[in-house]
Amino acid sequence: MATEVMKHEAVEITPPGPEEPGTERAVRRSARQKKGVLGPKRLNYTNKDNSAKKRKRATLKEKIHDEEKSQTESKIKKEDSSDVENSDVEHTSNGYGGLSAYELERLENIRQNQAFLSSINLLEATEDLKQSVRPKPSQRGLMRSKATVREVPPPRKSLRLQNKEAETLTLPPEPRGVLTYEYSQPSKKPPGPLPVVPVNMEEGSRLPPQLLELCSEDSTKEEKMEPDLKEYRSALKTMRITGDRVAKVVKDRIFSAAFHPCTSSLLIATGDKWGRVGLWNLGGGWGDDGVLLFEPHTRPVSCMAFSRTHPTHLLSLSYDGSLRCMDVEKALFDDVYDIEDGLKTFDFLSHDCMTLVVGHWNGYVAIVDRRTPGNSHESLHTLDPKSLRCVSVHPLHKQYFAVAESKVVSIYDSRCLKKTKSQAVSQLHGHSLSISSAYFSPSTGNRVLTSCMDNKIRIYDTSAMTTTAPLLTSIRHDMHTGRWLTKLSAVWDPKQEDCFVVGSMERPRRVQVFHESGQLQHAFRDDDHLSTVLSVTAFHPTRNALLGGNASGRLHVFTD
Repeated sequence: MATEVMKHEAVEITPPGPEEPGTERAVRRSARQKKGVLGPKRLNYTNKDNSAKKRKRATLKEKIHDEEKSQTESKIKKEDSSDVENSDVEHTSNGYGGLSAYELERLENIRQNQAFLSSINLLEATEDLKQSVRPKPSQRGLMRSKATVREVPPPRKSLRLQNKEAETLTLPPEPRGVLTYEYSQPSKKPPGPLPVVPVNMEEGSRLPPQLLELCSEDSTKEEKMEPDLKEYRSALKTMRITGDRVAKVVKDRIFSAAFHPCTSSLLIATGDKWGRVGLWNLGGGWGDDGVLLFEPHTRPVSCMAFSRTHPTHLLSLSYDGSLRCMDVEKALFDDVYDIEDGLKTFDFLSHDCMTLVVGHWNGYVAIVDRRTPGNSHESLHTLDPKSLRCVSVHPLHKQYFAVAESKVVSIYDSRCLKKTKSQAVSQLHGHSLSISSAYFSPSTGNRVLTSCMDNKIRIYDTSAMTTTAPLLTSIRHDMHTGRWLTKLSAVWDPKQEDCFVVGSMERPRRVQVFHESGQLQHAFRDDDHLSTVLSVTAFHPTRNALLGGNASGRLHVFTD
């Protein structure tokens, strides 16, 4: 195709300058304009022309839209007619007419699933689960005091409504001098013997005679060989907890607990935050479901133990500075040792349980002989100027006792104690925070078990009594219970030399038994009867039984 080439004439362009009056400015024009000598076209638009064009354009759009709509409807009608002809829908009067095969199959699957769930009673179980709440604590043991009926006073009326004049009140004189704040705390029990009177029984009630028979039972038997770990684990697995093995024994948080060595029945003693001591006989008929409650102290009972040579004697120590012995035969709380304030722990320093080593909060250790008249100590020694939290006597060599001080455990010889600056025989290092407890192993004393607030449980070798005892095992364990729970302490099982028990902060709540190597032997759990932290734990000396105490005064017992 021939292309017509247009030739353009060159036009000289002069730069713009100041215009002179009477002269015209040069304007660049194209050759096409020059050839045709035509002037520029100018189009004049009016509102009338615009409205006409808009109407024409809208009419055209509506026409196109109507055509597309009619084509779409015809296409849909054709597809619907073909689907109806090819569908498997049964046009019956069952209420499902008009549904596709997929929808019918879906409804049938729903019906079959509902029938299956109904056959296994899953729907009822779901409803029960929704309505169920946290299991209620056991109502066995101490009963709640009945609320007194309050008299409702008449409604108050203002003097204005009664048409009476207001009374003239005068301000009291301003206080002068220094205001002193008096801290109110329960008064300490008077020194000397106290009668053993259960506070949860009627006034004038005496101890049941079955209690004396139970405490006087001869529990000394031939020592059995320790089972191996496999047999020990099997015995732990047979121990269970039931509803009748949970009871409220004291009214407030439990600080200490101990098993009586009798074997015919399980007799447990426990102490709470406000100086109460409770006795619980599982299956007993006296008191409240076998519970007897006494009040020999006024502050937390931090340590208690039954005498191994006199099973009718229960010794209890309290923060209020008193150490008493409950004599079931005499029905008295004898005053063994008494100071103004600040006792923490004790242990038996002799095989006949007549000599004690007593630890003070402020770092003193007292040697007390129960045979000496009065309630004073034989000697008093300063060990750690900061604090003292636990003492434990060697089971074979009674002259040695371990003391849990601020950040170290020291082993002393009672024959070489001085009033100040006593030299330790051996020390157990490695603790970075305060130590909650330290105990010799029950049979040989070749191990010391410590619990520390740095979240570690440690086992040391004390068989050689060297200057620094070597560390054998360190176990990671959460020890931070907070201010409202008693601190966790790991304690040995008297029947198994190399295993110990400790409470746990894990959920679900549990009590754990470890081997000295750090291997977990068993975890006691029960969703129905164990839902709180058991800070205080202890094993029975001869039977397969374990106790745990919580912050509400309840004891939980696992047994076979």
